[in-house]
Amino acid sequence: MERNLMTAEGLEALRAELEHLETVERRAIAERIKIAREWGDLKENAEYHDAKNTQAHLETKILQLRQRLDTAEVVEVTQGETVGFGSTVTVKDETSGKETTYRLVSSREADPGKGLISFESPIAAALQDKRAGDVAVFAAPRGERRLEIVSVS
Repeated sequence: MERNLMTAEGLEALRAELEHLETVERRAIAERIKIAREWGDLKENAEYHDAKNTQAHLETKILQLRQRLDTAEVVEVTQGETVGFGSTVTVKDETSGKETTYRLVSSREADPGKGLISFESPIAAALQDKRAGDVAVFAAPRGERRLEIVSVS
C-alpha cells in the first residue's frame, strides 16, 4: 500500500473537510432529495435523479477521505538547517534572479500556486538535504535549472 504521508496541518485540514462533508453537505443533499420527491413521479424526476447522483458522489468522496484519514502517517516537520519534509525554503533562480519560497509537503497537500510543493517532486528531490548557500540542480521541461538556497526554516 502507498504511504500516506502528511503534515500535522494537512491532517487537520483533512479532518475539517471530512467533517464538513459529513454534516453540511449531507444535510444539503438530503434536503434536495426531499424537495425533489415532493415533485411527483420519481421515474421522470430529473431533479431527484440528479440529487441522488450527487449523493452517491458525496458518499464516495467521504469514503475516500476516511480511508486517507485512517492511513494517514503524520511526519514531523524537519527542523534544522537542512531541507527536509515540511521545510520552508526560499530559493533564488540563478538564471532569472527571481526568489521563490516553497514548503515541502506530501503530494496530496501540494498546491504549487500557494508555494506548497510535493516532497516527491523533482524540485524537492534536488533541494533535499541542502543548506542555505547550496545550489540545487534539477531537470525542468525547458532544461536544467539551478536554484541557490537563500534560507531554510
